[in-house]
Parts: sequence; structure tokens; C-alpha cells
Amino acid sequence: MKSWLKAVILTYLSLLFFGSFIAVGMLWTDALEKSLPFISEIKTFLYYFFAGAIGGSLRHLYMFCTHYMEDELHDYRKWIMYIFYPIFATGTAVVAVTLIQSGILLIQFTDYQDTPFAPIGIAFFVGFGFNRFVKKLNNVSKDIFETKKSKPSEENDKDTEEIKDNQTDSKNSPS
Repeated sequence: MKSWLKAVILTYLSLLFFGSFIAVGMLWTDALEKSLPFISEIKTFLYYFFAGAIGGSLRHLYMFCTHYMEDELHDYRKWIMYIFYPIFATGTAVVAVTLIQSGILLIQFTDYQDTPFAPIGIAFFVGFGFNRFVKKLNNVSKDIFETKKSKPSEENDKDTEEIKDNQTDSKNSPS
């Protein structure tokens, strides 16, 4: 990987990480509501969004620096994840909290003085472990939307499909 590309990715991840903290601070102090009055209607979701951004960018900053120090940034197919995974993590964090609040995932948040600390914490963890959460979500969706009982011969096909899914996920997911 070329030096300028490493600098661009590092700058991007750093801006996303620190910018998300600044955005959360601006939300917390209501600094944005004066100039953008519609923010108050989506404020809670923005907390989840930026918590996911903080988690996703933190993980990928760590991974980028680790791979840089170990001189493992040679495959151009992998550097794309440093750009897109944190973006995917932000939306996935919002979806995760929404799924939990809907009761589908059988997890319940406890209200603490009318603040969304637990959902924001979950959004951070989903952002940080984005690829792991997507794997779990894939398993849950397979269980929910399975329409027929498996026959013994279909079990082998299902096992083969899961092995292929896991191999594809392990090739695409950073460690």
C-alpha cells in the first residue's frame, strides 16, 4: 500500500473517531438544535449512530495501526474495509438498538434517569464488533425465516452452505 493511501485512511478513521465524539458532545449540549430544529426529533437515533461510528472507527483504527506495525498492508482488497466497515457499523448500530427495543432479540433495556446510556453502549459494541454482529444477525434471520423442516439429505446441504458462509466471512472479516 502506498504511503499517501495509508495517510488518507488514517486521517479518515481519525476524523470519523474524533468527529463522532464532537458530534455527540454537540448533541448533548443542544448546540445543533438552534440551527437545525429537526435534530430534536431524531436526537436519540443520532446518539446510536455516532456511538456505532465511534465503535467502528476505534476498531478499525486499532486494526489499521496493528497491521501497519506488522507490515501487513499489502492487499488492496483488504484496505477497502477500513473505509466501508465503519460506515456500515453506524447504520447497523441504529438497526441493532431498534431491534432490541422492538423486543425481537429478547433483550430489554433498563431506563436510567431517562437517559439512553444502555442503548448507546450497545450501539458502540455493535459498531466495534460489526462483522460479528452481522454474523449473528444472519443466523437469527435464517432461524426466523426458515420455512420448511430439513430432511437428512438437506442437513448436509445446509452444513455445506454454512461452511461456505463461514469461509467467505473469515476471508472478508478482519481479525
